[in-house]
Amino acid sequence: MSPDIDPILREWAFQPEEVTVRSIRADDGTERIQLRLDLGILQMHVDGRPDGQRVNDCESWLDYHRQQQEQHDQANPDAARYLLEPEDCVELLREGVQYYHRYLSFWHLGRYELCARDTSRNLALFRFVRNHARNDRDKLQFDQWRPYVTMMHARAVATPLVDLEEWEAAINVIDAGIRGLEEFLGDYGQENQADRLGELQYLRRWRKDVVTKSGGGGEDDDESLDPVEQVRSQLEEAIAEERYEEAADLRDQLRRLEDPQPPQLP
Repeated sequence: MSPDIDPILREWAFQPEEVTVRSIRADDGTERIQLRLDLGILQMHVDGRPDGQRVNDCESWLDYHRQQQEQHDQANPDAARYLLEPEDCVELLREGVQYYHRYLSFWHLGRYELCARDTSRNLALFRFVRNHARNDRDKLQFDQWRPYVTMMHARAVATPLVDLEEWEAAINVIDAGIRGLEEFLGDYGQENQADRLGELQYLRRWRKDVVTKSGGGGEDDDESLDPVEQVRSQLEEAIAEERYEEAADLRDQLRRLEDPQPPQLP
């Protein structure tokens, strides 16, 4: 069999404006997830590490370091805490990116339970690194993803509930995501930046929409407090007054609030 994958790439065109993903059956009969990229395809296992590998007889680097941390704490109850060195964080970050590609694929396939599983896993990764990384720089490199993954986790859990019109349960999930994002801001003393955190504004707007669909109302009806509406109004005013450079900045800000994107991949 030729190693040339050009026939596969020609058969499955890359769509630059959307996430192109599919589920296939491997030669052994098990399911794989494929994500089409501009220069190729990522193929991922459904369970365990997306690349199908194991680490020192553990499912992942995260599980390995958790095991090491537990052994360290049991053997040294009064000693310094278990620390992750920079090279450990490199491996953990590379692994976390694999899970990012997979949960994004699950989301676009409508496999919400599996998307929730993988986003929960990466949130646990961020907590572990915050608690054990030796260097603050490593902690920040992981934690910059926390708002996006928190939002995606809330979406993955709440979307099936909304589809089933389980309004109260869906609102509770969204509220938990909102609290998680507010906690993120509090951890960095940035509570005053809530209006600029796109993920938080997304969940707040979604909550308002779900409350409306459920027949509720009240404080969620006040659009004057919606940062998206405020920025949209400022954008319209800037365009009308031909302040085009400011309008471009406002357009970018509006895009970030309406459709939050993850940080750049390392």
